[in-house]
Amino acid sequence: MPVELVLAGIADEAAHDLTTQIEVLEELGWSAIELRTIDRRAVADLTDDRFAAAATALADNGVRVICLDSRIGNWARPITADFEQDLAELDVLARRARSLGTRYVRIMSYPNDGLSDQEWRAAVVTRIKTLARRAEAAGVVLLHENCSGWAGTGAARMLELLDEVASPALKLLFDTGNGVAHGYDGFDLLGDIVSHVEHVHVKDADTRGFTIPGEGVARVADCVKLLRANGYQGAWSLEPHLALRPHEPGEPAADAVASFLAAGRAMADLLR
Repeated sequence: MPVELVLAGIADEAAHDLTTQIEVLEELGWSAIELRTIDRRAVADLTDDRFAAAATALADNGVRVICLDSRIGNWARPITADFEQDLAELDVLARRARSLGTRYVRIMSYPNDGLSDQEWRAAVVTRIKTLARRAEAAGVVLLHENCSGWAGTGAARMLELLDEVASPALKLLFDTGNGVAHGYDGFDLLGDIVSHVEHVHVKDADTRGFTIPGEGVARVADCVKLLRANGYQGAWSLEPHLALRPHEPGEPAADAVASFLAAGRAMADLLR
């Protein structure tokens, strides 16, 4: 049987409110979402009542959640930050992921903050081992993204992290556009990690910034071909960064919905 093509989006880049996020996905004809924030609040920070209302709204509109995006190990939580906040966030997200019927929680691997390379590596491995054990016990899978952190920009470190942690609860998330933004060749990196990729973010970029998928230099179409040639069967989740990047203050651009729709249609065309 042919594999179902799952198209999804991190739709808080179209709008803060969940109603509009759902409407944008419906306009694209997609029935899956990757949740990061609702009304500017991270999923783990929503009250139980607000989360329950969001889960009901998604279910009522036939939208399933494919991944929850955490702040664990991200740009705002360097290796010296309090680890207890990450453990607490994982506990909340694991419980909420199970209630939504998804297994995946996105993480990163901790930017450095004054440690030697050896100390940084050791601390990252220790933390992610602990997180992976907790995730495994909770029935969820951590997806490490090629972004901020010790293992964020190099295939060798990503593979080393997988080997050191040695848990079925740790897999890789590949973002097609992060290489351009972070100064490395994403397609080349993908060639080394492709067999470990469990989830994909789609974005594109050039020297001026982020672009519609297929219009930049990230070789998105080539990444798609390589992933498919190596048996990738996961979802394709749009994170275009066209209207507002998640770590920047302010409101989305006035054309946030339109730009998200344009990026989504371009992504769908690349995947046909």
